[in-house]
Amino acid sequence: MKALCSKSTIRSRRLPKDVLYKLFRYLTLLVYHLDKKRRYLTITNLKMALDLDEESATKLSKDVYIELSKTITEIVLMFVDRFDIDSAIINKDEAIAKIDKLLTNSPNGIIAMTAHFSNWELLAQFLARHGLKMMVVSREGNNKLIECNITTPLRRKYGNDTVYKHKAMMAMFKTLKKGGNVGILIDQKAGKTNSVMVDFFGYKASTTTAVAMLKQKFDSLVVPFFVARELDGRYNLIIQDAIESNCQENSIKCLEEMTQSYNDAMQEVISRYPSQWFWMHNRWRI
Repeated sequence: MKALCSKSTIRSRRLPKDVLYKLFRYLTLLVYHLDKKRRYLTITNLKMALDLDEESATKLSKDVYIELSKTITEIVLMFVDRFDIDSAIINKDEAIAKIDKLLTNSPNGIIAMTAHFSNWELLAQFLARHGLKMMVVSREGNNKLIECNITTPLRRKYGNDTVYKHKAMMAMFKTLKKGGNVGILIDQKAGKTNSVMVDFFGYKASTTTAVAMLKQKFDSLVVPFFVARELDGRYNLIIQDAIESNCQENSIKCLEEMTQSYNDAMQEVISRYPSQWFWMHNRWRI
């Protein structure tokens, strides 16, 4: 496996970019056709959440996989230093100005909230490259060689650090207590602990309460960040206003209210770019 990873890295350094995009598109669509269970889940999620008929959902499901193939290609290119991060962001100057303003006005740190949307790894790289370095919460990959040799080094390239979910809460506490920043993706189904059932595209979804709990504890800025891929292949970096809450009670009702506002922020962006979200995840436990 290690040799295979090394060979793949060498190919990624040598192959023309357009060939890599076509290669990963072919491989991703191959998975789409072979993995019937995941394809069915993707189509079912789209029909349910977006109220689509079978034909429309099937067509969009292929676009979802094609968009994912672009993200995979660009992550590989970033790893081998063949992807210009700054040039990829259409509104780079505006985004950098907003980042600077947020950093100036965040004495209690920033909770950068996002989703498995478009190229989320590019988002983390760009933010860190321009001063918003974070402790990023991630799921430990099944393949240890890829995790150790590709995923973790890429995420740490510009100063971000990573912590796996089972150790995340304590690490985020320590980071925010020192005035640091944390990054968390909250769009996947949460476990039974530290979670609430709140609406997401009109259906109840188990969602982590970590962001709400951290907001109550440290009064950090909760800022939704996304990068949306446009038609020319470049990205619009979306930095929403910090989400505030008047709910200060340490109660389930308060956590639900706050967490609902975070889901609403994600839903608004996903609705505008539906092909760029990770619909193949079992978000609603179908």
